[in-house]
Amino acid sequence: MKRKDTRLGSAMSYRDIITIEPGKRGGKPCIRRMRITVYDVLGWLAAGMSHAEILDDFPELTEEDIRACLAFAADREHCLIAGVGTT
Repeated sequence: MKRKDTRLGSAMSYRDIITIEPGKRGGKPCIRRMRITVYDVLGWLAAGMSHAEILDDFPELTEEDIRACLAFAADREHCLIAGVGTT
């Protein structure tokens, strides 16, 4: 069975959405320069909120923003795993 490519399309990358500003939210990764962090979105998803519920509660967010948060987290996890045992 061929594995589906789950990465964000080349037209959109989480790097186009996730921003880090030292003076905002303690330098945590935020969504499009807003005060909503990647951690916030991941926490809502982990608590069982659906994408639709998040978008209803936070209409300034988009489905693309939520996918960008997931892609950012996946990339960070990949970097952590790839960095294990290396100096």
